[in-house]
Amino acid sequence: MKDITCIEDLRQIHKRRVPKAFFDYVDGGSYAEETLRANREDLQKIKFRQRILVDISQRDLSTTVLGDKTNLPLILAPVGSTGMQHGDGEIHACRAAQAAGIPYTLSTMSICSIEDVAANVDKPFWFQLYVMRDRGFCKALIERAIAAKCSALVLTVDLQLLGQRHADIKNGLSVPPQLMKFKNIVDFMSKPAWLSGILRGKSRNFGNIAGHLPGADDLASVSAWVNSQFDLSLNWKDVEWIRSIWPGKLILKGIHDVEDAREAVRTGAQALVVSNHGGRQLDGAPSSISVLPKIADAVGSRMEVLFDGGIRSGQDVMRAIARGARSCMIGRSYIYGLGAGGEAGVAKALDIIAKELSVTMGLCGVNRIDEIGPQVIAEG
Repeated sequence: MKDITCIEDLRQIHKRRVPKAFFDYVDGGSYAEETLRANREDLQKIKFRQRILVDISQRDLSTTVLGDKTNLPLILAPVGSTGMQHGDGEIHACRAAQAAGIPYTLSTMSICSIEDVAANVDKPFWFQLYVMRDRGFCKALIERAIAAKCSALVLTVDLQLLGQRHADIKNGLSVPPQLMKFKNIVDFMSKPAWLSGILRGKSRNFGNIAGHLPGADDLASVSAWVNSQFDLSLNWKDVEWIRSIWPGKLILKGIHDVEDAREAVRTGAQALVVSNHGGRQLDGAPSSISVLPKIADAVGSRMEVLFDGGIRSGQDVMRAIARGARSCMIGRSYIYGLGAGGEAGVAKALDIIAKELSVTMGLCGVNRIDEIGPQVIAEG
């Protein structure tokens, strides 16, 4: 991977190596993808102040998130079906994150189960929870995360119903799944390295669900059950219920409005993630970076504010921190690496972003993450 210089390089390799259905699942957004594009475009509009003749010989990229030291201001975000991008993908991504000294977040909709990942990594990881209509199953998931010693619970709060992603429907990622279309089979067979890895993996179903529900142990039945579990009645009282079960650190992911951020403070959660679900839910919503400053100003002194939405470079990380984020979640950026080269590809993605951040800090005249603030942003 010595000739790979940026996340886009990894994206292009991922696109060649992974079947179209799974590449599109990660790469695309909902409806016309206006919000998906805005996340990237608005980050790129933010320009830096270049500073000179500052001693930048002691640059340090480490910070703390929820009291724990991290080597980078990065967190691997929960991404559903990661294990379909690369065999045992969740395990490989978690190992790469832990080697880099940053948190990894396992999705409820992972291919490898909580127990699979816990048995194959060295340290605790974060677990992301979708609140389903079957509260008994949700409680059991939380208890399994506790048993696996997960160090934080990330509660996704912006998925009461699913925004339509056109490419997924066309590719057969529907309910019930129609992945065995002729065009998909031909595509799968044309990717022998990917296919071999998937077939050797621990699971090809949603590991946290299959086998844990009576009669829901094949992909079609699990997908149908999940589709029936979107809960339109989900509200703030459910956060209180989860808080009563989960004894550890709680993070609310999907906050995109100042009023909701203030309500999040009252739940007792330790952190929130400013996020529009990567442009995969409400199309036409503003970019995450455009709403970050107001949310950080409103609640940043009372809970940690994390950021998610469009990060593709170390420069983007710097922009988000300058606008008020404590640390940043990345999803697509590390998945591109995973699809391109497994665990080594994720490590490469993290190394690229870290080096870009270090250089950007130096050219802006700052040595530490806690020195990054509005002063690094050019006016106008």
